[in-house]
Amino acid sequence: MKYLGILVFILSCGTLNAAMAKPVLIDTLKKRLPADADTVALKPAEADTTKPVKKNSLSAGINYGSDALFFGRTGPYKYPFVAADMVINYQSGFFVYGSALKVLGYNASVDEIDVGGGYFYRLSKKFTGTISYTRFIFNKESEIIKSASSNDINFKNSYDWGPFKTSIIGDYLFGKSYDIFATVSNSKYWESSWSIFDDQDYLSINPSFNFILGTQNFVQRYSIDHKYRLEANNIYVRNENAIGARANARFTMLNYSIKVPVSYNRPHYTLEFSYRYSMPVNVEGSLRNRRESFYNLTFYYVFY
Repeated sequence: MKYLGILVFILSCGTLNAAMAKPVLIDTLKKRLPADADTVALKPAEADTTKPVKKNSLSAGINYGSDALFFGRTGPYKYPFVAADMVINYQSGFFVYGSALKVLGYNASVDEIDVGGGYFYRLSKKFTGTISYTRFIFNKESEIIKSASSNDINFKNSYDWGPFKTSIIGDYLFGKSYDIFATVSNSKYWESSWSIFDDQDYLSINPSFNFILGTQNFVQRYSIDHKYRLEANNIYVRNENAIGARANARFTMLNYSIKVPVSYNRPHYTLEFSYRYSMPVNVEGSLRNRRESFYNLTFYYVFY
């Protein structure tokens, strides 16, 4: 409960800051990235310009991933996936989004549907943030580790120092399991001053170093839900004293990662390839996570 209290305090402070700021318009959406914790749904990212847009926008995209990663943890097998999503941004700062995901190689037509919404605010040219809620809906046969969670309250603040940008993200997950996370990311955005085919395109790169702290009750929940696969996957440990459950409830370092996204951009669409190297730490139980490389290919189109 003390971690829930900490998160509520952080959210309250951020909400107060947003309320004190004047209403702002969402800037030109030159860059839209997956959620920081790789929860599949694509959320609006802070724009890279300061000129407001006096109209709403809709963004639709499709994404391929080499494996499903959730707050620094993966399942016992690799689960490559394809996902489609849509984000609607309103000039008031509010946004709504939804996504559908299918794990490749399995019979289910859709493994996961996410729906959510939130608010984007800009306190200054360098200080921006979002607060959002996401509901996860899973096929009952879904095998991805994220299926142990149902709801996520996400709060993010970013400050652009100039040489790099720092983002601090808080997440509270509740439903089948209860977890709290803090993610810190340091990134540097760069775009080419030259074009590729004509004067309407450019390349961009946004490398980042990230680390995640939190609890991992969702890992215990996933293990229990899939205990019928004990012999096949070695992911469930019988523990009459619930020692594993107590260890999973500790707030500790979960993961370090380096991510390098490279994008080809045009006025209305972006094609992006990203590479992430993930280094999990403090892995509890027999769901053994090891260092792994992740690859994502994303295409999205923005309508104004």
